[in-house]
Amino acid sequence: MSSMAREIMAFVLTTSGWVLVSSTLPTDYWKVSSIDGTVITTATFWSNLWKTCVTDSTGISNCKDFPSMLALDGYIQVCRGLMIAAVCLGFFGSVFALVGMKCTKVGGLDQTKARIVSFAGFNFVCTGLCSLTACSLYAHRITSEFFDPMYVAQKYELGAALFIGWAGSTLCILGGGVFCLSLTEGMSSSSPYQSDRKTFVKSGVALMSPQSQTSHARRPPPDCISSSQQFDKNAYV
Repeated sequence: MSSMAREIMAFVLTTSGWVLVSSTLPTDYWKVSSIDGTVITTATFWSNLWKTCVTDSTGISNCKDFPSMLALDGYIQVCRGLMIAAVCLGFFGSVFALVGMKCTKVGGLDQTKARIVSFAGFNFVCTGLCSLTACSLYAHRITSEFFDPMYVAQKYELGAALFIGWAGSTLCILGGGVFCLSLTEGMSSSSPYQSDRKTFVKSGVALMSPQSQTSHARRPPPDCISSSQQFDKNAYV
């Protein structure tokens, strides 16, 4: 597979992962719990990073936003910061990837484009790590409360947003790793100017070699050859 096709595949992976990571922020179901009973009393409790809600059997949802950011639990604040950082890093990574890819006409020389696209890969790897950390931290809190026998409050289960975040994080890390490999390929490949310069240097070294000098020294000048042939004794016979 050529480097250009590999970069296009990595761009598709990272962009898809960034879209999935970004979609987890407004997704409702980070954690969900349901109370089963009769049709009238069945209710679904769910929560995300911004609000907590309850949906009854008729489909009507009553939501309550978190009143104060400073009054929130520490893990929710950390998850908010990590997810926002992941979205921002993914955006800048997409911009740098478009500039540094070989299929685009901007970015300068191949070595410069290789540095830019490797920096984009680093951004995408950081995006995946931030999202992965946030989703894992949130899931750890849910599972620890669920399996704690001393916890008597409402227990929740893992929501769909966590699985979407894990999938997007994996795609960002894989695609970012492929982008980072472009740095070594860009540095190993030489530009046309460098190849012409190497050819010129090799030709100069060949001209300055002792064998070439001896061959030029042993070759008689053209005038001497013509004069010796002109005054040969056989010419008067």
